Amino acid sequence: MYVVCRVMVGPKFDEPTASRSQKALVRLASIDPIELCNEAKVERCRATRDLRSCGRYVQRVLISCGHAALCEECSQRCDVCPICRVALPKGGNDLPLRLYYECIEAGLISKRCDDRLRDKEDGENQLIADVQRLYSLFDVALENNLVYYEKLGRTVEKHTDITDVCMDESAVSSDPVIAFLLDEKVVKDWCRRTFRNVLTELLAIYKLTVLEMKTKLSLLQKISSKLAAMANVLEVLESSFRDSTSAMLQDLNHLLESILKTKQHLEIMIWCIRHQFLENVRSRYSDIASWSSSFRERKSAAIKRAWPDPTNRVLGSGEQSTSSLFIEDALSNLDTEQGYADKDEGELANASLLSGGGNSFFLSKLHGMAACYPFENSRAAVDLLFLQGNSDLVVAKQAIFLYFLFDRHWTMPTDEWRHIVDDFAVTFSITRHSLLESFVFYVLDDHTDEALKEASCLLPEIAGPNIHPKVAQALLERENPDAALMVLRWSGRDGAATLVSLGEAVTAVRVRVECGLLTEAFMYQRMICTKVKDKKLLDAYDDAKEQCGNWLLWLEVLVTEICCLCIRRNLVDRMIELPWNSDEEKHLQKCLFEFATDDPSSTSGSLLVVFYLQRYRYTEAYQVDSKLQTLEEDFISKTRNDEISYKVRSMSHWRKGLVSQSVELLPDVLKQQLKSGNLPEVGVYAGNDNISAQSELPKIQEPILGNLLFKVPQMQWEGNGFLHPQPY
Repeated sequence: MYVVCRVMVGPKFDEPTASRSQKALVRLASIDPIELCNEAKVERCRATRDLRSCGRYVQRVLISCGHAALCEECSQRCDVCPICRVALPKGGNDLPLRLYYECIEAGLISKRCDDRLRDKEDGENQLIADVQRLYSLFDVALENNLVYYEKLGRTVEKHTDITDVCMDESAVSSDPVIAFLLDEKVVKDWCRRTFRNVLTELLAIYKLTVLEMKTKLSLLQKISSKLAAMANVLEVLESSFRDSTSAMLQDLNHLLESILKTKQHLEIMIWCIRHQFLENVRSRYSDIASWSSSFRERKSAAIKRAWPDPTNRVLGSGEQSTSSLFIEDALSNLDTEQGYADKDEGELANASLLSGGGNSFFLSKLHGMAACYPFENSRAAVDLLFLQGNSDLVVAKQAIFLYFLFDRHWTMPTDEWRHIVDDFAVTFSITRHSLLESFVFYVLDDHTDEALKEASCLLPEIAGPNIHPKVAQALLERENPDAALMVLRWSGRDGAATLVSLGEAVTAVRVRVECGLLTEAFMYQRMICTKVKDKKLLDAYDDAKEQCGNWLLWLEVLVTEICCLCIRRNLVDRMIELPWNSDEEKHLQKCLFEFATDDPSSTSGSLLVVFYLQRYRYTEAYQVDSKLQTLEEDFISKTRNDEISYKVRSMSHWRKGLVSQSVELLPDVLKQQLKSGNLPEVGVYAGNDNISAQSELPKIQEPILGNLLFKVPQMQWEGNGFLHPQPY
């Protein structure tokens, strides 16, 4: 595999007669790839002089054949070309210069390169000279921001920012020197050398004051074009290693990643320099200390309003649920996706270009990017965001910088800062939707009521299939479930078919229950658990595949969440009327019984008995009632509140009467076994909390004699919270 260099040039012509530099650039554009390497190779005169070769450096080519074989003196006395033996014309004194020397004469290459290594004859230094000459030609193309000209008939079409290096497998040579110059390692080393020179140049500029940097904007724009060209070179070079895992490919990836991050950082720096790093735009915070204090208040408010993690509750984990802000999640993603931050040129770029927020840089290494917010200043924000994390995340980094701008200026008069945000969006082609999305993320993080109202007004403009799933969760935590439900509706993720993570499913269930849509929450839970069981969501996102594989976890988490929400909102009487299947009801029974165990004065246990009575499962109702009686007696003996004791006794008395009437309908044999305790326990009270993968639950007891002989009394709630049967 060989790399050939094709310099694609198209300078602008302002005068009818092209200057020497323009002629050299045009020739550089039209030369064939292998010929460029031939032009870079040092050639010595092959004419015989005093029984030996002349050996002088060849600066011109022969007109008849184009070979660089004779020096100027020998070309006047020789009759044929020493290489091809083609006859040379007589009296031809004006031989064209070789491309390298033509560039020197035109001032495109320093004249110091003309005689460098001229007196060194050994082969190793000769090869170094060949490589350096090729690098000089590459530098000419890069320095002049050359473009590619492709002729279509008589039309000259200009394509800007096209790479000047392309792959050409046919570009081979029997000459070992030319073969070496065609190798991809030469091009990669040139990119590395040029990149280091760029870093040195940038470092010197970044150390200047803001006003001094402002005078260097045109130079910075030129450097940005150089970095873009080198990135294109490496991308084309990288394409030759398709499906390869060689060390060369990894080295190319590291170098390309570093160049892209440096370019992205430079582009943001140019924008900041134009706006003097926001020195003339007043911040709403007096200093970084007040900003940090405000951020800690936001974080504290987010933790207080956070909902518990249902997975931890189901798995019995002792971890406390914590809520994160949008900005913390975004910065954490940069840490997660950081691939080359500590590799070779990436480390060099970070260490050399970092000027603002040096302490924050080391803090990010120790505790992650999220620990660095709020950034000390705009320079620190640019350095931390765009010199770290993968270059593929440039859009996310720009969104974080927008969040930083909104946080710095919101609540200030808009005419003081709005033009800054608009100019940033225009400069980096950020759409209005992305702009509003970053603003909504900020106002949802802000714990004030004013911010929540602002977010609610903007939600219709950003809602859609690609809206962040955390938006609905944040609205729910901010006690605005109606807005959260609208977001789910607008996103199209409210129908169970498109949800791909357990966290999103839990949020969807919570939103529906909080909006009073209990039946819809039940149906949503049923559909998504069925789809997960059938493995219809496994082709969605990778982070959901592991969770999707365990559909029993989804079932337990969602059913338990519905049960807990209904207990909290006093909707248990409606919940037990839903058509739960055998897989679902085991978790429902467990949740209600555990809650009744923790608080015997609640109605959860009594409603669990009603759950069995409504389904004519009198044996299970009797067993639950017996356990509840024991719990209530122990509770009454320990409590000193007479009102609560009376409530528990009354509830226990009426429930016991209902169960007794139901048991009378059982056959005598079952009745005797049940009262004697010889009948084995069923359900979640048998000491087996695990559900097998096959869901081998105990068979549901069929109704005995049906409702023709006995009708379960309907329960009515009174203001004191007691249960009372209604007459038939």
